[in-house]
Amino acid sequence: MNADLLSRFHGVIPAGGVGTRLWPLSRASAPKFLHDLTGSGSTLIRATYDRLVPLAGERIMVVTGRAHRGAVVSQLPELCDEDLVLEPEPRDSAAAIGLAAAILYRRDPNIIMGSFAADQVIEPVEVFQAALSEAIHTAATGKIVTIGIHPTHPSTGFGYIRTGEPLSVPNAPTARGVVEFVEKPDEDTARKYLASGGFFWNAGMFVAPVSLMLQHLEANEPELHAGLMKIADAWESENRDRVMREVWPGLPKIAIDYAVAEPAAEAGDVAVIPGVFNWDDVGDFAAIGRLNKASAEEGIINLGDREVRVYADNATGVVYSDRPRVIALVGIEDVVVVDTADALLVTTKEHAQKVKQTVEALKADGATEVL
Repeated sequence: MNADLLSRFHGVIPAGGVGTRLWPLSRASAPKFLHDLTGSGSTLIRATYDRLVPLAGERIMVVTGRAHRGAVVSQLPELCDEDLVLEPEPRDSAAAIGLAAAILYRRDPNIIMGSFAADQVIEPVEVFQAALSEAIHTAATGKIVTIGIHPTHPSTGFGYIRTGEPLSVPNAPTARGVVEFVEKPDEDTARKYLASGGFFWNAGMFVAPVSLMLQHLEANEPELHAGLMKIADAWESENRDRVMREVWPGLPKIAIDYAVAEPAAEAGDVAVIPGVFNWDDVGDFAAIGRLNKASAEEGIINLGDREVRVYADNATGVVYSDRPRVIALVGIEDVVVVDTADALLVTTKEHAQKVKQTVEALKADGATEVL
């Protein structure tokens, strides 16, 4: 890649979201991106950071909740204070990614940013980095670029990207135009998308010139844009914290897809690079089973302290415990046991998606202390 072009690239890692389907392992105080859920020895946010380093170097910004500052700094000690953006409260992805774009724009209007969520698992890393290189070259032509995931099954849980014609971008042979982003479909529609071959899963990966990102944000969400630019203007000054406290709570809540990606696609300003790597958003405990293949072959995946003794007799599944106790599983398949000091979850991989409903019920009952 051209060295001048590469020097314009900055990585951005939005680290938000609780991951309610992974409760009680993932909580508001310790969301899933702070955990090692794959048995790799790296937490999800550490792995995300490391994937970006070969292309971004130290030019990486993290946007996360103020409550996670200590954990993030501990896991990413090389992150400097100016590149750690702490949200006083969640305001959805357009505010998080938009603020990163605004801060970077104030540093250099020619920066190309790449936004990648902190809680995704991607391999092989080299294939992802090749796609990212194509995305950077395509963004440099004046496009907002998304890396779309090749669908492996007719999922109803993801939004889709409808692709257009090849763009013939130098050094980005797979770049195509984006016709539109479409909402999560029903199963019949998803099967049609899969059969057509012209659709990708939308994984929320965006690479774009910060100036173009902000241009579309201003056109579609002028109030949000104005507030973010006000915070960015104070970012390198002693007024940073005061302005953030004053402005942030009043910003509109909206997803980056609605605020920028969808209207930009309608304007013909979005391109897609196919991602032919393995990708998982670790949405529930069934995903953990898929991602820990070696442990799964042994029957039980132990996510907790290795000193926790787990005995299995004709049993398979996922176990997590943060307490020194014996857990014995007898004659049960695909069980999920999560044992913490104040909450115990017992379910199966088949019902893993329903954990979110449990969290919603607990919240409605006022049991927020365990969430």
